[in-house]
Amino acid sequence: MAENNVRVWCDGCYDIMHFGHANALRQAKAMGDYLIVGVHSDEEITKNKGPPVFTEQERYKMVRSVKWVDEVVEKAPYVTTLETLDEHKTEFCVHGDDITLDANGKDTYHIVKAAGRYKECRRTQGVSTTDLVGRMLLMTRGNSASYSSDPGIPSRDDFESPYTKSCNLLQTNSKITQFSNGYMEPKPGDKVVYTAGAFDLLHPGHVDFLEVAKKQGDYLIVGLYDDDIVNEYKGSCYPVQVLQERVLSVLANRNVNEVVIGAPYPLTKEVLDHFNIDVVVRGIIHEGDHAIDAFEVARSQGIFKEIDSGNCLKTEDIVQRIIRNRRLYLDRNKKKQLKEIKNLEIVQAKKEEKETKT
Repeated sequence: MAENNVRVWCDGCYDIMHFGHANALRQAKAMGDYLIVGVHSDEEITKNKGPPVFTEQERYKMVRSVKWVDEVVEKAPYVTTLETLDEHKTEFCVHGDDITLDANGKDTYHIVKAAGRYKECRRTQGVSTTDLVGRMLLMTRGNSASYSSDPGIPSRDDFESPYTKSCNLLQTNSKITQFSNGYMEPKPGDKVVYTAGAFDLLHPGHVDFLEVAKKQGDYLIVGLYDDDIVNEYKGSCYPVQVLQERVLSVLANRNVNEVVIGAPYPLTKEVLDHFNIDVVVRGIIHEGDHAIDAFEVARSQGIFKEIDSGNCLKTEDIVQRIIRNRRLYLDRNKKKQLKEIKNLEIVQAKKEEKETKT
């Protein structure tokens, strides 16, 4: 293998793809030149940790949308083997500094670790799939009166991931800079496209929309609304993710060139002029109850366009998947929470052992 062409392997479930997943892939790509990501099948995930929220086809799409990913391998084995690394001509495997266990409680990376073909990246504090599922489980209290008195519906402490409990997301300019790597301003003559919304719990519907939006021009700017604006037009339980979380998720998308944090609602002429916007787009699927036309100024200038991504999935649909199967995900989250507590204890023990030796 050429010295200047280091191929790196990552694998995982990537269920409810969030900025923590994206950050791990960003770090892995920085360790080499070409990043290959293996995504486990629904069958393997259900066998080893419980049913995923997203289907495998949805998860493949989400991983392919991340700008640091060069190639996706579907139905990757749950336990990473040397044969897998060799088949895809990768030098080593990268995973976060937490421990992933199979159905038998064994480290899924024990083989590549023993062979010296394993490297670690830092796990992103403040986010986990367990926590996101838990947030949606809590929405059963606010969204359905029939569940509100159900003793099986948890409190925050019942589901919260140890990773988010120990440290909530602390947004920094360095983190935004890391996710904005490769940033370039529009080139002279570029057609600038603008869209805006919540982009809450980034999902395949968003991914397909952003891909079609980018095709309307050369440079795509996404405006993200403040939490209180999203709350106003979508309801008291939204957004699921706060603005800082949504910013990182959208910045990781390969079709997005720029993000406006706390975009004005409705769109203003000042925004159109500041960014020299040529076309403003919105999907045919609208989320929430909008009392005003957020894009009236673009309509009046004749630069507004509705586009059809061919995907009608909404954030509410993802939430409903959780609510409809709440008992199943309550059990899954509880088991995962206990596993994460054990993982943190092991990591802490290793850290203390290392400090003692030094």
